Amino acid sequence: MPTQAGWNELMRVLKISLEGITTSFRYPHFMQGIHPTYEMPPPATIYGHVCSAVGEWVAPEGLQFAYHFTHAGKFDDVEHVHVLSTAGGKLPDTKLPKVLEGAINPFKRQLLFRPRLTLYLNKPEWELHFRSPRYPVVLGRSQDLCSYTRVEHIELIRSDDAYFEHTLAPYRANRHTAAGYVATMPRYLDYAQNRRPSFARYVVLNRRVTQLMRFEGLNAPVVPEFWADPSAPAADGKPLGLWFHSFTDPYDDTPQFTL
Repeated sequence: MPTQAGWNELMRVLKISLEGITTSFRYPHFMQGIHPTYEMPPPATIYGHVCSAVGEWVAPEGLQFAYHFTHAGKFDDVEHVHVLSTAGGKLPDTKLPKVLEGAINPFKRQLLFRPRLTLYLNKPEWELHFRSPRYPVVLGRSQDLCSYTRVEHIELIRSDDAYFEHTLAPYRANRHTAAGYVATMPRYLDYAQNRRPSFARYVVLNRRVTQLMRFEGLNAPVVPEFWADPSAPAADGKPLGLWFHSFTDPYDDTPQFTL
């Protein structure tokens, strides 16, 4: 159970609940044939979503988020793109020069059905932005319309014994659990530098983890205390733990090995 000292420390955050019909988080290096989806929204997607609600590009420094994300299943949809190339000659039945020509290229896109996102932000003063968002609420693609079902302030507690599920953990978490898998995700798109992307590795926890391995040694510290949501359903008497992430603050995903 959480230590008594942990229960006394509080953190006020903004908790946003969102739901939709479909979404897709495309792997950025797949261009043709098939577009698979991440099972969790990448940090860069969360940043764009927050900026859409606020109505401007907010400074990423110091902005932190955590989330709980679920969906009801995956399926494939068929879409097409127009692949263009330079062309010569003239347009049929005209004297106009032909500049471009294209072909329809069908592909399969993987979609997530009935996405549900609970987003935590360390910006409780932004409540009005999410109660009255500047732009249409989407998650993933521009056509994946969603709705905010609840926006509220809550106080998180510190817990040294929390459970985690359906969330994104930092790369260092792979030293404390065998659950989940490592995924390289876009962390931030710098629009001041022509949308230059930065990538980082994270651990995708797509099922419940009620116990993290605790050990001491070289490059392997014990599991620290976590922020937890006391308003979420408990599991085995433990509160829902949250891993907070940043977009541009220092983040180490260098592999570390212990002999």
